[in-house]
Amino acid sequence: MKFDSPATENPIDRLQVVGKPLDRIDGPMKACGKAPYAYERHDVAPNAAYGYIVHAGIAKGRIVSMDLAEARRAPGVITIVTAENAGKLGKGKRNTAPLLGGPDIAHYHQAVALVVAETFEQARAAANLVRVKYDARPGAFDLQNARTNAVKPKSEEADTAVGNFIEAFGKAPVKLDAVYTTPDQSHAMMEPHASLAAWDGDKVTVWTANQMIDWGRQDMAATLGIPKEKVRIISPFIGGGFGGKLFLRAESLLAVLGARAAKRPVKVALARPMMINNTTHRPATIQRIRIGSTPDGKITAIGHESWSGDLPGGQPETAVQQTRLLYAGANRMTAMRLATLDLPEGNAMRAPGEAPGLMALEIAIDEMAEKLRMDPIAFRIANDTQVDPEHPQRPYSQRRLAECLRMGAERFGWSARKPQPGAVRDGQWLVGMGVAAAFRNNLVMTSGARVRLDKSGMAIVETDMTDIGTGSYTIIAQTAAEMLGLPIEKVAVRLGDSAYPVSAGSGGQWGGNSSTAGVYAACVKLREAIAKRAGLNPADAVFANGQVSSAGRAVPLASIVSDGELVGEDKMEYGDLDKKYQQSTFGGHFVEVGVDAATGEIRVRRMLAVCAAGRILNPKSARSQVIGAMTMGVGAALMEELAIDKRRGFFVNHDLAGYEVPVHADIPHQEVIFLDEVDPMSSPMKAKGVGELGICGVGAAVANAIYNASGVRVRQYPITLDKVLAGMGGSAL
Repeated sequence: MKFDSPATENPIDRLQVVGKPLDRIDGPMKACGKAPYAYERHDVAPNAAYGYIVHAGIAKGRIVSMDLAEARRAPGVITIVTAENAGKLGKGKRNTAPLLGGPDIAHYHQAVALVVAETFEQARAAANLVRVKYDARPGAFDLQNARTNAVKPKSEEADTAVGNFIEAFGKAPVKLDAVYTTPDQSHAMMEPHASLAAWDGDKVTVWTANQMIDWGRQDMAATLGIPKEKVRIISPFIGGGFGGKLFLRAESLLAVLGARAAKRPVKVALARPMMINNTTHRPATIQRIRIGSTPDGKITAIGHESWSGDLPGGQPETAVQQTRLLYAGANRMTAMRLATLDLPEGNAMRAPGEAPGLMALEIAIDEMAEKLRMDPIAFRIANDTQVDPEHPQRPYSQRRLAECLRMGAERFGWSARKPQPGAVRDGQWLVGMGVAAAFRNNLVMTSGARVRLDKSGMAIVETDMTDIGTGSYTIIAQTAAEMLGLPIEKVAVRLGDSAYPVSAGSGGQWGGNSSTAGVYAACVKLREAIAKRAGLNPADAVFANGQVSSAGRAVPLASIVSDGELVGEDKMEYGDLDKKYQQSTFGGHFVEVGVDAATGEIRVRRMLAVCAAGRILNPKSARSQVIGAMTMGVGAALMEELAIDKRRGFFVNHDLAGYEVPVHADIPHQEVIFLDEVDPMSSPMKAKGVGELGICGVGAAVANAIYNASGVRVRQYPITLDKVLAGMGGSAL
């Protein structure tokens, strides 16, 4: 099915099941420990051995020698896999560096060997007996230093320009020119990267934690040099990903190589201290923002430049993306530059681009509002636009940013905010409020599904879509139930298996809208088959209350399939609506903080997010997504930072003891409001994504609240108390 015109009224609009705040259907399994994660699959591959990865002890250079003799003699050792005996390995198109290093080393903790043994403890002990000698070489580990050699990325959209930014900025009566920095950050998901692999002849099955099943299958096949049809990937439950499990990673490949060498199933999990340097992370940025305005607050010039780094062949952090679209202004410029760094691979982390970009832009907007002596919300609304500022001929399909900000201001009590920093005190605490706009593009992806109606009248949905804790099982079941007129208890959902039709997968905030649209398409096919078997006209058949009816005749679904099941399979593909209309999601984040007047300690006191993100398919799971994203935003603002050893080239705090994330005591009352909207240009579901919108802007809202409370403007994240104390001397940091 192709979606290339605005969706008129369709069965989803009945909203008998879709749009309801139903409990997650996978919740009881997870609460009772019955949801099998990859490393826990003892039933599918009996007699599995255990692999333990040996990680590189240098960041750049070569392996001179690797002595395996003592490790091979260790108790329980079955085999050891290295680049020398693994056979010729290709490279998946989504991997920046080889997943198995040797002799060249691309980054610290790159996998260089896998020791396979009867037990995990034996594999770990033997791995510590592998003796590797290196020829370490100098590397580039500091973005600030490497920035001078950064180059324009190959992407056609690395730079954009409209009007004459330099001239307009020079003539602007009111100007801001400031530099902001965001650090490297870790996904820090609960479930580690873990896989179990088993070969059957020349075919391999991998039970793994992977957000994008088909991508993983393609890249595994390419790396092994075998047909895609010889690889099956199964990932029904994932304990968090945030983009860190979008791609094939070392533990999955090495489980496959280990199983082939050991001739038996092998499971491999990355120990937590090895995850941060071995897998991907959100790269650091240096961002320069320049804004010029008239005295009455109309932006005449806006420029945003960003520098980030990655391994050779990597990609930039697209931190200028939102600046191209969020505010009006006739003269515009954005630019990205990419430095080569010998750090672990930088790649997608929840809301890549917009999350760190808004951390800078939305402070700059507040700083500009202060220069203009305008309320920060009024300044944002004054520069609202209903068209793409870089392509004025392209309108937004929906854009309700101003409404989000106004509603949030009323609900949060913004009128009580004192514009003068440091004007509100609660005992030892200086109290302030901050705001930031939220923005994240709406992306759609082709997505397929198969829906069967079995003899009992149960609908069974099969798609390789994944659930990373986001509620995919539930919204997919709601979609099928709505389309077929069944109670949700009569729908079973099977996910995360490459044997099923290829879906959008979980990433980029496209998963919920796109995967349910694919189920919608399959259900349309199934509805046609059901109506024809019942002798009804498919064009006017109505599905409700477990039956199909037309022209005054109603037939129970169970009776239609009593002699044999019916199947509908299709995929949702998209035309050019996303080119005719700019499709985005919007919101407003409001934060109140307290800053200890003596110590500089920061405490978030309350938070509010108002979101405009199309039809909300399940308000309960959507709220969970947003409050989780808000929590990540607090972490990014106040504590998260991968500390780099700039001599040796690795992230020092590579575990959850040193890499700090928010805990329950850090997170206060959170409120989420969803505007009642549908976007018929997006999909037949008229939905968008919301899981990444919730993090976009939170960091800046916290920073702006800290400034309003204390008068300290910190432009270098994270905003730690030492920076606040230093800023109390009167300078921006």
